[in-house]
Amino acid sequence: MVLRFFKKTAQTISKGILRFAGGIFPHATISIDDLDSIEVALYRADFGRETVEIILGEIRAAYRSERELRRQEVVAIAQHVLRRQMEGCEGRLTLGQCPEVICLIGSNGSGKTTTVAKLAHRMVSAGHSVLIGACDTFRAAAHEQMKIWAKRLSIEMVGSKTASDGSSVAYDAVSAAIARKKDVVILDTAGRLHNRSLLMEELAKMRRILGKKMAESQVHGLLIVDGNSGNNSIEQAKAFGEVFPLEGVAITKLDGTSRGGALVGIYRQLHIPIHYVGIGEGIEDLIPFSLEEYLQSLFVG
Repeated sequence: MVLRFFKKTAQTISKGILRFAGGIFPHATISIDDLDSIEVALYRADFGRETVEIILGEIRAAYRSERELRRQEVVAIAQHVLRRQMEGCEGRLTLGQCPEVICLIGSNGSGKTTTVAKLAHRMVSAGHSVLIGACDTFRAAAHEQMKIWAKRLSIEMVGSKTASDGSSVAYDAVSAAIARKKDVVILDTAGRLHNRSLLMEELAKMRRILGKKMAESQVHGLLIVDGNSGNNSIEQAKAFGEVFPLEGVAITKLDGTSRGGALVGIYRQLHIPIHYVGIGEGIEDLIPFSLEEYLQSLFVG
């Protein structure tokens, strides 16, 4: 089934591809002058300069060869380029040892706490026993927010309202998971700016503490990226990866952004697989990323 959570991005692209090419008629032809409209649409969807140039280059080459291109052929060329650019982008968490620790990392407002709840729900639905660690001790409401989610989902939670840092909560959560024989520990960390050295050092400290309790293969760093930030999130992600190894990316709030093309740049720049995408506010609205569904969603008219 084609996923429609990229609706706003698809609408942005369609203004460049569908408008001039006979609207809904896939056999309508385009002229070389119509490439300007395509270029503007791809930039507005935040595909980035390099990707846009590759797509336009291949469309121009096809036009010189055929002298006539239909809308469906233009779409096929764009999808082919993106499929090649994103080869290997689908990521999946591999759970084997107990407990596995999934640490959610990201900037302020990226949706980490809500993603913890959604991911915990997915894990429980798959038959895993889960414990949540409320390690965001900087934001006053984070503990209560996580407590509400844990109660709603009937999942155990370890947290502290008074902890001076999140590392001690992470240690306690992992210790509790080991004692209670849980399959998975999901840690909600504080949102932080990538250029704030003290906060980044706290994240590095958490990684060191987890390393003392767990094997390296049991600790998974999952970067949470707000889909509205687009390619602007790349530098942030690089900085986070320097202090906490990142296994994958979850991109949130994709139901409300026209910048869905940024997934291409995020993957190409970071070389980190995309594990999940957030498509809404409901507890079920975190789904495994599918490249083919993504490509189909972008070019529906």
